[in-house]
Formats: sequence, C-alpha cells, structure tokens
Amino acid sequence: MFDNLRDENSSFSDEPEATLRPSPSTISGPITRKSGRFLGMTSAQRFVITLLLSVAVCVLGAMCLLITGKIGV
Repeated sequence: MFDNLRDENSSFSDEPEATLRPSPSTISGPITRKSGRFLGMTSAQRFVITLLLSVAVCVLGAMCLLITGKIGV
C-alpha cells in the first residue's frame, strides 16, 4: 500500500505547484498593529485586568500564609 507513496507526485489540490507558492510581490513586510490594542482590549481594560490579577495573587498568598501558620492575625 505505501510502496509507491514516494513515487507518486500528486498534490491534494487541483492547482499547479507554482501557483501554490506566493510570489515575492504578494509577501508583505512585518505585521504591524495600527490600533494599539492587545487581545482586543484598550489600555484601561488591560490595566483593570492587571490590577484585579495582582489583588487576587496577593489575597491568595495571604490566605496561604494564614493557613500554614507562617503569620498570625
């Protein structure tokens, strides 16, 4: 079944191989972000997410210290 696999020079598409490769004129330079957004969020939204994440880490760390008895109330 797999004996002639390398010998077969068929493509999965109907187009010739030359048209599958992009020409140098269609390749653009590096991708630039024009909107200044990361993951679709504005800078204020990213700040709120970062602030909430920081508070959550601090609260979880304090709870862990209280549970293990490293600090007392």
